[in-house]
Amino acid sequence: MFERMLKKVLDANKLLWKYGLVTYTWGNVSEIDRLTDYIAIKPSGVQYDHLSWDDIVVVDMDGNLISGKLGPSIDIQAHVEIYKAFPDVGGVVHTHSPWATAWAQSGRPIPCYGTTQADCFFGEIPCTRKMREDELGKDYEKNIGKIIAETFKDRDPMAMPSVLVNGHGTFSWGVNAKDAVHNAIVLETSAALALRTEMVNHGVMAPLDDIMQTKCYYRKHRKHGHEEQVMSE
Repeated sequence: MFERMLKKVLDANKLLWKYGLVTYTWGNVSEIDRLTDYIAIKPSGVQYDHLSWDDIVVVDMDGNLISGKLGPSIDIQAHVEIYKAFPDVGGVVHTHSPWATAWAQSGRPIPCYGTTQADCFFGEIPCTRKMREDELGKDYEKNIGKIIAETFKDRDPMAMPSVLVNGHGTFSWGVNAKDAVHNAIVLETSAALALRTEMVNHGVMAPLDDIMQTKCYYRKHRKHGHEEQVMSE
């Protein structure tokens, strides 16, 4: 019943490994079927080089197991909250990719210093606030998702498809799982370029001007969403 969905999510998770965005098992990709609200996601604790399509787990929006013999990623509740908050999102990625996570650990958003970032992200890539002590209990992963939604209260999540979680790591999303991975790859590249730009400049510099950022973004994206540049299914 879920074979095509499982294979798509497997392929997307394998891309994280291929592009060096994950170490050990530190990351996961999910995709949602909006007709059923079922979510396919990487299982917890399985090494990427051992992962097969029948390891992928399917859960509902309450995290209840629908299909699979393993437990879902411990980050499933964060994914669920993103799907609830952003109805146009069809796939979600979580990583601790090194360059972007360095920015997350610093608590800084990633300034848009060049067209590489502007082509994919409309503005600086935001960083969430720090979590409060009362948010660190049993609902920790769920609260990560809620804080991400809070961060995007006045932002378009499809124009800014990534976020840094303060002191933690990264989340990216897209129209499907493969598109979400594409955005996670661009996030990591943008993070590396921004940090190197500041190193070359011996400190923080002015971001790319707003006119250039807008030009680059809309050159790659149409008004109501992604054009052919988006990685297709």
